[in-house]
Amino acid sequence: MNSLREFTTDVPQQKGRCEIKPRAGIGSIQMKRLIAITQIFCALSFALFACGACGPKEDEEKASKVSPALDAEPTVKAVKVKALLLDRELKLPGEILPYQDVPLYPKIPGFIKWIGVDRGYWVKKGQLLVQLIAPEVDAQKHEAEARVLQAHSQIHEAERKLESAMSQKTEIEARLKSNEDTYKRFKKASEIPGVVSGNELEIWEQTAEGDRAAVKSHDDLVQAAKAQLASAKDNERAAKQAVEHIAELLAYLKITAPFDGIITERNMHVGSFASPLHGQDGYPPMLRVKEVSLLRIVIPVPEYAVDGVDVGTSINFNVNAYPGRTFTGKVARIAHSLEPKTRTEPVELNYWNTDKVVDPGMFPEIHWPMKRSYKTLFVPAPAVYESLETPFIVQVKDGKVHRVKVRRGQTVGDEVEVFGDIKEGDIIAQRGFDDKPEGTEIKAELQTD
Repeated sequence: MNSLREFTTDVPQQKGRCEIKPRAGIGSIQMKRLIAITQIFCALSFALFACGACGPKEDEEKASKVSPALDAEPTVKAVKVKALLLDRELKLPGEILPYQDVPLYPKIPGFIKWIGVDRGYWVKKGQLLVQLIAPEVDAQKHEAEARVLQAHSQIHEAERKLESAMSQKTEIEARLKSNEDTYKRFKKASEIPGVVSGNELEIWEQTAEGDRAAVKSHDDLVQAAKAQLASAKDNERAAKQAVEHIAELLAYLKITAPFDGIITERNMHVGSFASPLHGQDGYPPMLRVKEVSLLRIVIPVPEYAVDGVDVGTSINFNVNAYPGRTFTGKVARIAHSLEPKTRTEPVELNYWNTDKVVDPGMFPEIHWPMKRSYKTLFVPAPAVYESLETPFIVQVKDGKVHRVKVRRGQTVGDEVEVFGDIKEGDIIAQRGFDDKPEGTEIKAELQTD
């Protein structure tokens, strides 16, 4: 290939134009290649020329236009920190429970003879629900009644024995008195010699002594008869108590409603064997009755929202079954203790379900009033800058930037509750920023509401 010296390149004074004149003896293909290389060379030359033409002078003009803005003091829109009483509404989940919920078991095992209710039945307190039969208990009742009759017969026999023993004792006591009097007379007469013989006096003395022994013996018989009578009476009382106890057990065979409510479960039918609850694997309840005219609304209230609500406060709630309808309950019970796992405090509402449209198990949305009993500080929400470390606000203090770390609280409209080293009336940037370091001089343009 021939070199470029074989061509003559004329660059006229006109800007942007380059002419190439081929020399004699060059082929067409070589000609095209050299033309292309020359055109690239010309384009690079024009580009370098253009850059050199606009260099230092234009840079000086741009610098002259920018420098005044850098020298000016920056201005930021600012507001004052407010102190307000927090009053907003939280949407919290809850749980609707019956006021009372009782599974019905028999106190003693038995077979269902009759059952008069089913799921969905409304019942009144004391209403008979189930009648059971227990043949073994009936047999025990008859046996106890027989023991009562036997004890009653024993009492009559002991009373007759006591009466006989007391009668004999009375007779012997009268005879003893007569014989003692006779002995005393003979003894007095024996003081006169020859009136009473010594043998006769001795006989009367022995007779009186024998009567004394007989009286003592019959006294023991009377005491024994009294003890026998007391024992018979104790047996009768025990037998009667057994009868009463069995009668109470038989009364448990009649299952009645403990309160006004609705039957929500029926697990057994006529002929089923029903037994008291023995552990988790025992028999199921015959019935379950719930009181739904009064409901418990259980609300797990977060720790930050427990302040400002007392017993008696009215709370609104909604349920999905009735969209657009609002129900109202009253705070009845506050746990005053937080659950360790959830850090929530259970609060219960009482709701009088007079029209019986709210059912236990429905999912309520609670309109919980979020209030504080003291004022807290509020700033515009954009004023809190969320940095990678800790949120902060930009305070304008003495004409300089001062970053104050804060902790967010509740949001009310366009403002947010903050806690930190600030006070009411402090001037802060309306919108937080981090492009100006601490201590940068800045001018605050206070905005009015």
